[in-house]
Amino acid sequence: MMNTRNLFRHMLLTVLMLTGSAAAVAEEDQLCAPFEGSVVDESLLTTMLSAAHDGHLYRIQQASSRVGFCVDSKMSRVKGSFGDFHGGMSINPGDTSNGQTMVLIKTGSLTTGGGIIENILKSEKFFDVENHPEALFVSNGFQWTGTDTAVLKGDLTMRGITKPVIFKVTLKSLDDPQIDKAEKILVKASTVINRADFGMEGLSSVVSNDVQLCMSVEALKYQQS
Repeated sequence: MMNTRNLFRHMLLTVLMLTGSAAAVAEEDQLCAPFEGSVVDESLLTTMLSAAHDGHLYRIQQASSRVGFCVDSKMSRVKGSFGDFHGGMSINPGDTSNGQTMVLIKTGSLTTGGGIIENILKSEKFFDVENHPEALFVSNGFQWTGTDTAVLKGDLTMRGITKPVIFKVTLKSLDDPQIDKAEKILVKASTVINRADFGMEGLSSVVSNDVQLCMSVEALKYQQS
């Protein structure tokens, strides 16, 4: 029996949006629908459909998950979160590739708890949600650094600009010691980006250029009808 670390090493393949359906054909159409209008290679969609068919796909549970960011300003530390994000994770113990991860976020769902700050962050100076309603992360590498810690490398696209980023990741089962038998898993990931790299140069004399992105998501194994 493979231990958890070795098992994880051969798993993390792709994160993507899923929606339920009674009919198998309708399910496949919906698996691809979230990425219409997004720049996503068709091979990623093929990987997603294969994972769904093979029973290796986990759906992010939005109600028990959080995707957000923190940034320091001269007045206070600003925290924001997105209410509309989607994903699923393929975990295949038999796969030997480094895998892929994909996350789709609706930038217009941003909330900060403060109307003025929220409006500024949604404006063209920052996320520019009117012209760029989605943010997308697609990975290209996954490497373990400890028993349940890893680095996840990939490309982040915001405001139509794509830059490489590296997430620090922890991943664990929530209901079974063996990850391949788990019905629910917890994934935490964080990284720091330079907002100017994505064209967010507004208020640079007041707001730090360094922004911490963070995710804490629960994912439930997808059951095909």
